[in-house]
Amino acid sequence: MSSQKPHATVAKPLAATRSGALKGTVRVPGDKSISHRALMFGALATGVTRVRGLLEAEDVINTAKAVSALGAPAQKRGDVWEIRGRGVGGLVQPEGDLDFGNSGTGSRLMTGVIAGHDIEVRMIGDASLSRRPMRRVLDPLKKMGLSVAEDRETLPLTLHGTSSLVPIEYMTPVPSAQVKSAILLAGLAAAGETTVIEKEPTRDHTERMLRYFGAKVQTGLRDGRASITVFGDAELEGRDVAVPGDPSSAAFLAAAAVIVPGSEVTIEGVLVNETRTGFYTTLAEMGADVALLNRREEGGEPIADIRVRHGGGKGGKLKGVRVPSGRAPSMIDEYPILSVVAAFAEGETRMEGLAELKVKESDRLAATAAGLTANGIAAKVDGDTLIVTGSKQPRGGGTVVTHMDHRIAMAFLVLGLASDRPVTVDDMTFVATSFPAFKGLMETLGATFNPA
Repeated sequence: MSSQKPHATVAKPLAATRSGALKGTVRVPGDKSISHRALMFGALATGVTRVRGLLEAEDVINTAKAVSALGAPAQKRGDVWEIRGRGVGGLVQPEGDLDFGNSGTGSRLMTGVIAGHDIEVRMIGDASLSRRPMRRVLDPLKKMGLSVAEDRETLPLTLHGTSSLVPIEYMTPVPSAQVKSAILLAGLAAAGETTVIEKEPTRDHTERMLRYFGAKVQTGLRDGRASITVFGDAELEGRDVAVPGDPSSAAFLAAAAVIVPGSEVTIEGVLVNETRTGFYTTLAEMGADVALLNRREEGGEPIADIRVRHGGGKGGKLKGVRVPSGRAPSMIDEYPILSVVAAFAEGETRMEGLAELKVKESDRLAATAAGLTANGIAAKVDGDTLIVTGSKQPRGGGTVVTHMDHRIAMAFLVLGLASDRPVTVDDMTFVATSFPAFKGLMETLGATFNPA
């Protein structure tokens, strides 16, 4: 197979300047987690799966290319993506490497898909993804029968699956929907029952989608822990999937509305699955004026319109809070933008249990603290806790090193919209991995950005 190709990019600095009130009603792109899963489940189903609202960002497009290379063509027809599945165990060996770019979700979940097929696949990614740990998914999959060349733990990885996977019972050492999902995806091809036990529940999109596509899944509690079992030798049928708006992307717009004076923004059709709404719960605890309106269900997932107004509700002020570690799985991607909101709150905000942030696209814990400090905001890391002390009006004026991390870039651009002086991020290129429309959508609401 071909050697790993470079992922060279030209840095694109951008500055955010204090803006007037943000106003409007918008929609954010489709949820990234559900988009990845829709493509993979479509590939493992028989017949055609049609997906509306798929997130057309680099991470998800790389997953679409990967399933196509594995013999399940994913193509856009009009406004709908169609995946022609091959059934569980029916994927074929690709002719070249599967390139996941910057996507941890795509690469980790795909290991579970590959595990149940007697094929050899080489997976590669960009410099950031190639530093991220894969052992957490590889260890349980190797127990099931997956082989890993040279016993590597980071990309590039050469994997050899098998048509005779062994079902396992596995307790995840850290809360991770990616680990859980990879094991359950592999379990579809195993003969018997595969069970994942979690000390802390994580996002449950995989379980919901498994049922929606026709797999037999049992969920419950065992000794106070979440237990999820999938029954193997499964047969999935192609389905129509409507992808709701991504709550992690919506968080940047919501935060901007909270901190920019006079703002009122409504974000329509956002996923409000309780395993994903920790950020909005925390905003409410801080006193923010946040409302979930027009609650409904689509495609097995709860959605709502999120309305956010500046400052605290009923004219009050934002206040610092303690965010317990147990909430981390429901908002793990939102801590950088929460720290920006915390900079405008009275008192101290303590965000606990953030070890997982150290192994994201960057060490997000260190990168977030450094970005805040660079802009005159009191922030420190104490073990796995981030402590931010707010002020009435953050100074800004700093340049933030993004470390190839899309969420760091977007979070600090939001900071610049309400700080005294502009905030510059050193590179916004990687925003395209999850939210390519970020800048344009923010500008329609009234945000001000300038090339740096």
